[in-house]
Amino acid sequence: MLLTVRVVPRASKPGITVEADGSLKVRLQSPPVDGAANAELVERLADAFGVPRRAVTITGGAHARSKRVEIEGLDELPAAISGVARPSRPPRRKPRR
Repeated sequence: MLLTVRVVPRASKPGITVEADGSLKVRLQSPPVDGAANAELVERLADAFGVPRRAVTITGGAHARSKRVEIEGLDELPAAISGVARPSRPPRRKPRR
């Protein structure tokens, strides 16, 4: 299964959220240096979806924040996401004066 993933490196709190367009947003603690963030992304997705690390492959955007990720052995995405990620909150609006 192919997924669109938006990566946020050097995040203070790691986690996975679902964006409004259905893509995943993954917050990583690793910096985007020497492939450290990509390695952490593969590890986090493998742990989150219960597949081995060798089943997760970055197929596009290895040097970008938006990535295409292929996960082998994953049949249905919505059931898997509901158990892993929480929906992202809408942005807070400042009250008008």
